Amino acid sequence: MTEEQLADHRLTAVGLVIEVRSSLRARTGTLFADQLDGMPDFDALIRLARSPGRRLRMGDLAAQMSLSTGGATRLVDRLELRRLVCRESYLGDRRGSYAVLTDAGAEQLAAVLPILVEAIDRWFISLLPPADLDAALQALRAVRDTVRPGAAAGSSG
Repeated sequence: MTEEQLADHRLTAVGLVIEVRSSLRARTGTLFADQLDGMPDFDALIRLARSPGRRLRMGDLAAQMSLSTGGATRLVDRLELRRLVCRESYLGDRRGSYAVLTDAGAEQLAAVLPILVEAIDRWFISLLPPADLDAALQALRAVRDTVRPGAAAGSSG
């Protein structure tokens, strides 16, 4: 392997995305540990809150969170035990279900949201000029939509 191969900007780009993700997870992962079991719980609650009717098909929740269907089931089981989420059957089809944010889940989310938003402002948003942030969001969505089809909110895949 050559120096030129090691200095490839493609490796740098993906490496930076991985570093930023890991660093942000480390900084935010314990912000509200006393209220939620961590970022996966928050991630599920915010995705449900931002979805029409505060609900997602279990498969869509799994896709959006990059979880297996079994992983999404275990996560929803845990949230359901704490009454933050409930399940509702599809109309006319008992084989599938929706994960639905409960009022208690919405209240829990409302309690932790300001904490996370402040951290996001401090460690991400405030570091980028608005035009750079818009370009970054556009680029990240383009990559996400290609490498993770069905992960976009509102998709059915």
